[in-house]
Order: sequence, then C-alpha cells, then structure tokens
Amino acid sequence: MPASGPDPVRIGMISFAHMHAWGYAQALRRLPEAELAGLWDADAARAQRMAEALGSPGQPVRIYGSLEALLDDDLQAVVVCTENALHKDAVIAAARADKHVLCEKPLATTLADAREMVDACLAGGVQLMTSFPCRYAPAYQEARRLVRSGGLGEVLAIKGTNRGRNPGGWFVDPALSGGGSVMDHTVHVVDLMRDLTGDEVVEVYAETDTVFQPDLPCEDTGLVTVEFRNGCIGTNDCSWSRPPHYPIWGDVTLCVVGTGGNAWVDLVIEHVWVWRQGDRSVAWEMYGESLDLLLMRDFVGCVATGQTVPITGEDGARALEVALAAYRSAETATPVRLPLA
Repeated sequence: MPASGPDPVRIGMISFAHMHAWGYAQALRRLPEAELAGLWDADAARAQRMAEALGSPGQPVRIYGSLEALLDDDLQAVVVCTENALHKDAVIAAARADKHVLCEKPLATTLADAREMVDACLAGGVQLMTSFPCRYAPAYQEARRLVRSGGLGEVLAIKGTNRGRNPGGWFVDPALSGGGSVMDHTVHVVDLMRDLTGDEVVEVYAETDTVFQPDLPCEDTGLVTVEFRNGCIGTNDCSWSRPPHYPIWGDVTLCVVGTGGNAWVDLVIEHVWVWRQGDRSVAWEMYGESLDLLLMRDFVGCVATGQTVPITGEDGARALEVALAAYRSAETATPVRLPLA
C-alpha cells in the first residue's frame, strides 16, 4: 500500500469577534494539509453559529468549553481573532501551552502588550505570525518584485489608501479596539510600505477627525504621513468613509513613485459589478486568489516544517507603533519620532 502523507496540522480558532475569522476558518477547511480542530469563543451563541456554519449537516465543528480546554488539546497552532485589546492574553496563553499563533491585526492596542506577546512566543519557542493578508495580493507581489529588482529606480514616495465602512460594534469602542479608523486601517498599509521598501519609519505626522458619524467615540477619518530612514515619504488615507450602500467593504491601494517609473497597485481590482433585481442592490463580486487562503497556507506550512513565518510578530509591532505614533501626533499637532518611548 502507498505510504500515507503527513498528518494535517491541527489548528484551533480563538474567537470570532473579528469578521476576518470567518475567512480564516473557511480557508482552513479548504486546506488538505490542515485540520480545523475546533473553536472557542467567549460569546457562546456566536460559537454555536460558527460551529454549525463551518461543519457539515448534523456535524458542527467542535466547540471547546473554555480557552484552557482548547489549549490543553493536541493542537499545533491557534488563530486569534478576539477583540484587539484581548489579543495579548490569548497569545500569551497559547505560547505557554506550546501552540504556534496567527494573530489578527493590529497585533495589540499598546506597544507594551505587543512586546510582551513577541517575548512570550520567543520564550515559549513558538512562532507568532501577524495576519496581514494584503501582502499576498498578486498585484502587490508584482509591485514588490518591480521595486526590489530596481525596476522603478529609487522609491521617492508612496501614497496609500485603506478606506472602508465603519464596522460598528466593538470596533468603535477604544477600550476594546485601541482607536478608530486610524488603528483599523493604518497597520495594513504601513506593513505594505515597510515590506515594499525594506525600510523602517522614523517619523510620523497625522491628522484625525470624526466627520462621517459625529457621534462616534473615536475618529472615523485620518491622514497619516510617514518618513522612512532613506527619505522616502509615505501617506495613508485611513478612513471609514465608505457608506453602507457602497458595493464593497472598501479598498487598499498604493501609488509608488520612483526615479525610474511609477506603479499603481489596487488590491481589489479583480471584481465583477453585479446588479440584483430582487433587492435592487449593487455589489462587487470578487474573483481571483483568496488572500486568506494564501496567508493560511503559508502559516500552516511554517508550522509543519519549522520554517520562520514570513510576517512576524515584530512586523506587527512595527506597524502598530506607527499607528500609535499617529495618535500621539494628532493629539500634539507635531511630528513624532520613532521609536516611541
């Protein structure tokens, strides 16, 4: 008889508080080299809904009665999608239980928490990967190849946007989210800029406001300007400016200006306009690569082989630091130098 392949990597989901958890769980179900072993969620009703939706008829995905029960099981890794402020406790608990971790962005809500998470995973000998699926977009990968090969010359400036809908719920509660649209939409674009240039941000200037929904307890719009060590300037429109009837959740774009050429990158360009007669809705139906699937495949592969994850906890901490510096800059109306004290 032919030899069987290696056992699939068993992974548990910790919370579905963040909407991205659904995409990650679906990706795990599609990967033959992975097994969605089960889930735990502090919200029992949500846990039941997710278990039934992810399982087969009459066979929901296993629900663990507690976080401790999930971490005590024979799992190799976990995916953490709690509210932002609760990432630290879940990640540190997983590290102490010898589980590798994929953590939703932003990595934490304070730099101290992020450092504690990185240190705990290092001490536990487990990998910590930050969930930045935008890196896997084919358009971004081609832009990165052009920049890294010198095809655009010296990169002088990058204009980024991450404009979306207001997610509502705990996302507008700074105690759980760490902020508003600046926290939500700065880290993705800053991570892309860091990865594209291979450089680090040294100064941040930002302006923020609450204009689209004036009653929010946090900002819903911001403009963040960063300077890299080599002098490259980056800007990011990080807003919740898309209205509820907008045909998609939002956008992620980069305009890269170099001495040898320019490049325009649109991560959601692969779509079809759909007009539905029944509810008179208009939507963009996406096609092409599933970024969640590519992200999860990389994470599972690194857990299985021991290779270093491509997007580390340190990457998550660096992106978070820029977002936190943006808040400090907006409060003081002055540029803020990195690293933060």
